[in-house]
Amino acid sequence: MNANPAMLESQPAARLFTPFTLRGVTFPNRIVIAPMQMYKSKPDGILTDWHFQHLAKFAVGGAGTVMTEGLIVDEVGRNTYGDLGIWSDAQVPALSRLTGFLHEAGSLAAAQLHHAGPKSARQRPWEGLGPLGDAEAARGEVPWQPVSSSDGRSVEGWHQPRALTKDEIRQLVDRYAAGARRADQAGFDVLDVHAAHGYLIHSFLSPIANRRDDEYGGDRDGRMRFALEIASALRANWPAHKPIFFRLSCVDWRPDVDSRSDGWTIEDSCVLATELHKRGVDLIDCSSGGIRAENSLMDYAKKRQRLTRGHQVPYAEQIRKTTSVPTMAVGVILDGPQAEQILAEEKADLIAIGREALIDPHWALHAAQALGVDPDWKRWPSSYGWWLALRARIGIQD
Repeated sequence: MNANPAMLESQPAARLFTPFTLRGVTFPNRIVIAPMQMYKSKPDGILTDWHFQHLAKFAVGGAGTVMTEGLIVDEVGRNTYGDLGIWSDAQVPALSRLTGFLHEAGSLAAAQLHHAGPKSARQRPWEGLGPLGDAEAARGEVPWQPVSSSDGRSVEGWHQPRALTKDEIRQLVDRYAAGARRADQAGFDVLDVHAAHGYLIHSFLSPIANRRDDEYGGDRDGRMRFALEIASALRANWPAHKPIFFRLSCVDWRPDVDSRSDGWTIEDSCVLATELHKRGVDLIDCSSGGIRAENSLMDYAKKRQRLTRGHQVPYAEQIRKTTSVPTMAVGVILDGPQAEQILAEEKADLIAIGREALIDPHWALHAAQALGVDPDWKRWPSSYGWWLALRARIGIQD
């Protein structure tokens, strides 16, 4: 998908680089660095210098908002022993150092709250992404008991989770609230909740995973209850002037794992978006897949389907147009003109960039040049830009 040059020329400024306001927070541009798990923490879950440089360079690279990887709200909810946490006050100082730099560089700081649920107690991806076993235990990474909405495994051969009791569900809602308070203490401007990709909250939402027969299961209202209780608790414990995002797997589309149902659908997501908005959620972060799979991309790998540009953008568009709740688009958005077209066609309000930012940490600055917003290198850090502008004026002979 490529932007129409005539359309871009007719606009006074690229929308990708116009401000956007939610509550009392103004996003300097529409580019958000998506949460990306790095699995590089120590077992205490404290952010390290490695994480600092990983995230700081995206702010230097011009992204308006830089979001952490999922910060685990409860130690039992770790994916791996390498996850970052927000379950302890001891984790706040290092996060505060990060937000201080992001603000100094001109970016907003966003934190994602996360609980891996049935996908807990597993290896880092490059170690196999399977369940922790004897080899890991021998080096001190002992498996633990995962929890979920129900007792079904996410993937055959993984550790079987046990179903949470109602008292434990209420305790987890409190832990999300405590995570929000710590995120505010650390100086974050935006909160995002990971409710996608087969993790804990998604395991309640999807009828493929949720087999409960109490008020947290059954029909859609029951399956939404946990997510809505978390939203209400966050809004009560997060400053009123700061926005909250919710990341959803907008569709499951997994009749191959449950012949009775496609699982969670886009229509379900529209209903949930409306209810979340009533409880103080300001934007839906629109992803998909991941139920009963190692991760969201495994749905494609197992079916031998290739990814297409902007493959999840239609979910952001439908939720935005059906509910009038703002959305963020994510998924194979490769360059500035593509991102600009998504915004120009009013399919989303923000653009999340993940893997492309790993390839090019200066993705936002390059997008500004591609869209004619920064022909003179003025958006680059001054200590970079003057060198680059000088070389551009001199020119390079082939």
